[in-house]
Amino acid sequence: MPRLVILAVVVAVLAGLAALYLSGADRAVQAWALEGQRETQNAMAGALRALRAGDLAAVGPLLAICFGYGFFHAAGPGHGKLLIGAYGAAAEVGAVKLSLVALASSLAQGLAAVALVGAGVAIWGWSRTRMTDLADDLFAPLSFGAIALIGVWLVLRGLGGMWRLRGQPAAGHDHGNDHDHDHAHHGPDRTCATCGHAHAPDPAAIARARDWRDIAALIGAVAIRPCTGALFLLILTAQMGVFWVGVLGTVAMALGTASVTVAVAVSAVGLRRGMLAGLSGNATLARVQPMLEIGIGLVVAVVAGQFALRLI
Repeated sequence: MPRLVILAVVVAVLAGLAALYLSGADRAVQAWALEGQRETQNAMAGALRALRAGDLAAVGPLLAICFGYGFFHAAGPGHGKLLIGAYGAAAEVGAVKLSLVALASSLAQGLAAVALVGAGVAIWGWSRTRMTDLADDLFAPLSFGAIALIGVWLVLRGLGGMWRLRGQPAAGHDHGNDHDHDHAHHGPDRTCATCGHAHAPDPAAIARARDWRDIAALIGAVAIRPCTGALFLLILTAQMGVFWVGVLGTVAMALGTASVTVAVAVSAVGLRRGMLAGLSGNATLARVQPMLEIGIGLVVAVVAGQFALRLI
């Protein structure tokens, strides 16, 4: 029975993703987001014209427009929410922690744009076309390739988890040792007070195992590709001699992007916990965890890999 429940959870996750794609709901949202992105781009161009004319009062409206651009950019076809959402659904991670990772990845993506334009203009004298082409032709496929590798990594980690659990009973924890004691009493670290064995992985211990390498991989995969809108803004403001306005606008874009990715992070964590809420017993949960990582990791690897190949 536990194996059937586990299989049902994994199938439900994959079926939900397939239904979203087949129904066209994702494409309708993308069309709406792209239209909003075009409108904010036009508004941004108007604010920049006012700024070029010496109207510093245009800075405030420009920052608000940049925030809106970041929101629509993240709501449209993007890679940040794919990675953050997939990780939140696959791994045992808290909503607050994943939200901070989502915020950090958005800010890091903005910082990458600032670094690229700052170095390109001040050191190498690159044109706007050169920098945008570099972002689209080099950094975009690299970013999707990195996300695909994270998907493969989730699959391998899930397979490793299943391998470690081989031979263990699906429920309960009769380990066949030559001692008789009541396993109903366990310490705070999930070890038996009598024999000292940890009979099943503790979800809290699993969460603690997600160390800085997980966070660095998530942030790095998103930050590799600078936002084209941020590049456009930074290059124009650099040419106008008000690069600091472009930096502030890029931060506003990053916060707009984070407003979507943080919502995705919270939703993914809530969805995962909701699906697993009906499962009782750490032994069952321990088997669901690696299977979720395998299923979602495969989806991430295939989708991101296809995007990377199209951009090469």
